[in-house]
Amino acid sequence: MSKIKLAAFADEAGSSIKEQISALNANGIHALELRTIDGKNVADFSDCESKEYYKQLNDNGVLVWSIGSPLGKVDINVDFNAYLDKVKRVCETANIFCADYIRMFSFFNAYGQRDKVMDYLSKMVEVASSFGVNLCHENEKEIYGDTADRVQDIMDSVKGLKFIYDPANYLQVGEDADFTLNKFHAFTEYFHIKDVIHATDELVPAGEGDGKIDKLVKMIDRDVTLTLEPHLAVFDAFKSIDNTQMKHKFNFNSNLEAFTAAVNALKTILVNNGYAEKRGVFVKGE
Repeated sequence: MSKIKLAAFADEAGSSIKEQISALNANGIHALELRTIDGKNVADFSDCESKEYYKQLNDNGVLVWSIGSPLGKVDINVDFNAYLDKVKRVCETANIFCADYIRMFSFFNAYGQRDKVMDYLSKMVEVASSFGVNLCHENEKEIYGDTADRVQDIMDSVKGLKFIYDPANYLQVGEDADFTLNKFHAFTEYFHIKDVIHATDELVPAGEGDGKIDKLVKMIDRDVTLTLEPHLAVFDAFKSIDNTQMKHKFNFNSNLEAFTAAVNALKTILVNNGYAEKRGVFVKGE
């Protein structure tokens, strides 16, 4: 029997915490991968803000599954000793939200600086471990760990680092979905659900693109979390976290409508694979 918990980047549904809570509750999702609130990145929250947001989320039945931080989404030539202070700050924020995981990346302009990447990642993992949280590396365009070979290199080299699998991001750097799923599925801590049509680079609901989301679900043989990060509409904080153009096949009347469509697409795939929604999780085999 395997259980699947759904989480989401709810800032794609609305900017304010009220809008995000409402979108999550309306769609039966009780876990948040926290990235921004009112356009402000989680890495920049004060302790006071974090404590107030935590209370509001907790009062409305929403837990913070992971901190969707931008850590590692900087040039490899950053002043790293100073940057470690930011890592510590995000870890402190994770502790306030009672989050066990922090999403992170492996540096821009770093393809030719492998040893520095591994050294920096290892030191970041050490800091996170001292706060009792897990760093989770997401494959992302233009960072060191964007292709399968370089992600494998990181897996082999950085002890204690965990991994997120994003199918759309792999497709957008030319990787084959079957290849990356077969290679990394068993070693993935949790999955980001984002789908894209490879030929046109258009972002689409799960199952409408080439990300093999159905196969991803079929391969699940353990309890796991799927975080919706659909990018089906431009949201307020997008320009502050990504400088690339976002292409879409479908148009929606609002961010909430796009978010709901993304949730429904994933839930349809889960149901079609024999999962039933029970007490906030999808269960197979009961």
